[in-house]
Amino acid sequence: MNKEFIVDSHCHLDFDTLFLDLNNVLKEAKKKGVKKMLTICTNYNQLKRVEKICADNKEVVYAAGIHPNEPEEALDFDQVKFSDICKNKNLVGVGETGLDFHYSESTEKHQIFSLIKHIEVAKEHNLPVIIHSRDADAKIKEILTNEYKKGAFNCVMHCFSSSSYLADAMIELGFYLSMSGIITFKKSNELRDIFSRVPLNKIIIETDSPYLAPVPHRGKRNEPSYVSYIAKKGAEVLKVEEEVFRRETTRNFYNLFTKVIEENEH
Repeated sequence: MNKEFIVDSHCHLDFDTLFLDLNNVLKEAKKKGVKKMLTICTNYNQLKRVEKICADNKEVVYAAGIHPNEPEEALDFDQVKFSDICKNKNLVGVGETGLDFHYSESTEKHQIFSLIKHIEVAKEHNLPVIIHSRDADAKIKEILTNEYKKGAFNCVMHCFSSSSYLADAMIELGFYLSMSGIITFKKSNELRDIFSRVPLNKIIIETDSPYLAPVPHRGKRNEPSYVSYIAKKGAEVLKVEEEVFRRETTRNFYNLFTKVIEENEH
């Protein structure tokens, strides 16, 4: 029996470790039933590779933004130029953006300003926002709540590994939480507990490849085909059949990234 098709909602196919082996990476993904991949450009000024990948491979779409770990001159980006890029047919989301006070606390003010500008552009184009959050739960909650009050938008907390406090606040706003390979790590009991209480219709799955390879590949290069391990563990955590988990998280992906066209043919 063929397994339900599945989606990798966040990977970095333009990074050398995947890009230089792209044919094999995509072939393996197809073998594992990965129907769509959303590749993330972390600096929209470097789109050439990402655009080529999407032009050559219809199963790949992309999102773009300025990652919060980028230097302050990149965070102070041209909003009009970025808005223009968001008109591209293969661009389906804004980000990843967000706050990282673990690695980049010195650019806190620039990160906050950048995040708000990303949200404004996303609203303008009716695109979902992809949020990176590290050591910044309270500030992320404050900004996303305030911006949502100004005008609704949709959002996913990428590679969610924060507190139950932030999880609850995001679900209350109607946002999605993305489950990554961290869910398979031995020491992730608290995270598994948080996800066990998240409604299934608010979960999507991702690899964040080439990073965060799930068990049994932990410590090696991650790739989109490994999203199947995350689905297996996710089903276990939510106590549902794996086929149900795969089907529902795929549906959630299309409900969030509405610009992605779902093909009926497999």
